[in-house]
Amino acid sequence: MLKRLLRLTFYLIIVILIILVQKILMPVKYDVPEYQIRESTRYWTLPTGSKIGYTRIQAIGDKKPYPVIFLQGGPGGPVYDQNIELLSPLAENGFDVYLYDQVGCGASARREDIEDYTVERHKRDLEEIVKMIGVEKVILIGQSWGAMLATAFIADNAGKVEKVILTGPGPILPLKRELESVDPPDSLNLTQPVYTNRQGRDKIYNLRAKVVEAFARAFNWKLATDLEMDAFSTLLNHEMGKSTVCNPNDPEIDNKMESGSGYYSMVKTVQSFEAVADVRPKLRGCKIPVLIMRGQCDGIKWGYTSEYLSLFNNYQLVIIPDAGHSIGREQPGLYLEAIRQFLND
Repeated sequence: MLKRLLRLTFYLIIVILIILVQKILMPVKYDVPEYQIRESTRYWTLPTGSKIGYTRIQAIGDKKPYPVIFLQGGPGGPVYDQNIELLSPLAENGFDVYLYDQVGCGASARREDIEDYTVERHKRDLEEIVKMIGVEKVILIGQSWGAMLATAFIADNAGKVEKVILTGPGPILPLKRELESVDPPDSLNLTQPVYTNRQGRDKIYNLRAKVVEAFARAFNWKLATDLEMDAFSTLLNHEMGKSTVCNPNDPEIDNKMESGSGYYSMVKTVQSFEAVADVRPKLRGCKIPVLIMRGQCDGIKWGYTSEYLSLFNNYQLVIIPDAGHSIGREQPGLYLEAIRQFLND
C-alpha cells in the first residue's frame, strides 16, 4: 500500500513538473491589436546604434526657433495616436513638434543585447536626436518616466534646453524611498485613483512572464521573443493604464488598446534605475523655466513631485482637477491650455 502511494506521489510530481515546464516554455499568444507603423513615421539612425522611429508635426505660420520634443512615459511606452492628437495643435503656435519611440518600442528597433536598455542609453539617444534636429535649444515635454529622462538630459545638457514641461513626473533618480512618506499640502486637495498599478500587474502577470523577467534581469537573456513579450507588455500597459485616470469606468475616457509597447526596454531600463549616478547635484538651483503639471488623483507619491520643486528655482506648479497620472486622457483641454500658456510666457 505504501509502495503504491509513493509511486502515485512520484507520478503526480512528474505531471505537475511537466505542466509547470509547459507553462514556462510554451509561447503565449495575447489578444492585442497588431502594431501598425504610421505613414508619418520617419527614422533617425543614431551614432549610438539606435534606429529611432519618429513623427514630426511641422510648424504652421511663423516658426519658433526651438522645437518641442515629447518624451513618452514607460519605460518601453510607445508614442500613441492620442499623444500626437494632443500635441498637434502646438504647431498652430509655430512649434515643430517631434514625438519619437524610444529605443526598444514602437517603430524603433529592438536591441539583441537587452543590457543596452539603460537610462544612460536613452539619455545619449536624446543627445544625438537634438544634434540630428540641428537646433541650438529644444523644449522638452516629459510624461512620467519621460520626465525622469528629461532630468537626466538636463543634468548634462542644461544649455540645450529652453523650457521643460514635466507632466505626472516620476521620481528623480536614484530613488529616495523616504520621500514616499511626505504628505501633500491639504490646500492641493490631492486624492488617490481608484485603481493601482499593482492591481494591473497582479491581474496580467503569468508564470511564464515572471520567469522571462527573472532571466532578463539576472542573465540578460531573451527567454521569449520580442514579438511575444511586446504583446504581453501591451496587454499589461493597457490594464495598468486604469490606474492613470481618476475613474477608469468613466464612459468619456478613451480606453482603446494601442500596441507598440517594448517589454525588454521596460524591464532593463527600470533595472538600471538602481545603478544611475545621482543627478541632484547638477539640477540643484537649475534656472531653466519648468512647468510641473500633476493630476489631482495622480497615484505617484507627492514627495517625488515635491523634490522637483526643491531643485528647480524657476518652476510653475499646476494641479489639474479631475485628472490622474495621464492628464491628457481626462482633461485634454486643460492639459493643452497649461502648456500653451507656459510656452507663451
